[in-house]
Amino acid sequence: MTENAYVLEEFYKIITPNKVGLFEKIAPQRSRHLIVGLENIQQDHNASAIMRTMDCLGFQELHLIEKNNNYQFQRDIALGAARWLDVVQHQQEPEPVLDSIAHLRQKGYQIVATSPHINANTPQNIDLTQPIALFFGAEKHGISEELSANADAFLHIPMHGFTESFNLSVSAALVLSALRTRLEAGSIDWLLSSEAQTELKISWCERILNGGPQLAQKFREELKKV
Repeated sequence: MTENAYVLEEFYKIITPNKVGLFEKIAPQRSRHLIVGLENIQQDHNASAIMRTMDCLGFQELHLIEKNNNYQFQRDIALGAARWLDVVQHQQEPEPVLDSIAHLRQKGYQIVATSPHINANTPQNIDLTQPIALFFGAEKHGISEELSANADAFLHIPMHGFTESFNLSVSAALVLSALRTRLEAGSIDWLLSSEAQTELKISWCERILNGGPQLAQKFREELKKV
């Protein structure tokens, strides 16, 4: 038995059977093949709504680029989604945008920026072979010049009316739903590996229990003594 398998087994002795069942059902449906980046979002309810969408669609990782403001998630909108997602904040001065891009490129992601002004890829034709970091910009001004200049590709939602764009959280929901559908129908290995699922389930256990990280460390030390 691996160390992580042992830690998870010990956690499962503590949490409720209902939570065990949920973790076992949901973890195999999670993915980091596509992650979401939010650049300097002004309206907290949009960020919270996007988190809720990500949780519902199984996209595990959210990156927040906070150049001019800090996020305050609205719990009544996110409905607890923040507890289950991995949230990475980029506040490195002077350019958190460039910091986030460098971080994600190092992990193998292509940087895809959404913009209604750039007629490039759509959710139906963008290449999903390489992992994608999908960035959404601020509500009023969209993506920054820094992000636009450093993006590997652009994505837009085709529009058929007088209005230029959807609301930010609606745009995210439409794009993420379309991309999930494509990933499910394709042959790309896009879901979390068995090992990554175990790590994720451990992190969920740590989040729902008081002193969860300390318990995990205790279990690891116990195993070393066996």
